[in-house]
Amino acid sequence: MIKYLANAGSIDHDSTKQRSSNAFSSIVFHERFNPLQGRVLVLNQSYEPMMVCNVQRAVILLYLGKAEVVATCDGQMIRSVNSSMPFPSIVRLARFVHRPWKKIILSRKNILRRDNYQCQYCGKRTTDLTIDHVIPKAMGGKDTWENLVTACTKCNNKKGNHNPDDIGM
Repeated sequence: MIKYLANAGSIDHDSTKQRSSNAFSSIVFHERFNPLQGRVLVLNQSYEPMMVCNVQRAVILLYLGKAEVVATCDGQMIRSVNSSMPFPSIVRLARFVHRPWKKIILSRKNILRRDNYQCQYCGKRTTDLTIDHVIPKAMGGKDTWENLVTACTKCNNKKGNHNPDDIGM
């Protein structure tokens, strides 16, 4: 079992109970805050960020030899019965892990985010935005990232079922 000690110091076994309880008063294990649940940045072998994990998972990666420490928290140590190690804040994997890029799905929410919640025809920011096909479906327009934009209801009604160039938009 790995325990986290912050400046616990040494304990004199011949001292009184009062003194030994004071030595353990700096152990940081609270119900709300467990330091082993802290955040550690995990980097690929090429130093690109992979994920953020908890300290316990990072220590397991270090112990198994699957990672190495890049940066530590100053003055903090993780101690077990047989060993101690610095408290990691950034670790790097020993082997390169190839992860394919995730495709962003085409959805109303993602189009609104891409267009920064503003009409692409007049530039007005409003809450009543619609999704508009630049080339209308009736003219062969597809549901693609390049053909879909956000538009306010006034501009969308003005454009109707026409190309923007045809009506001067």
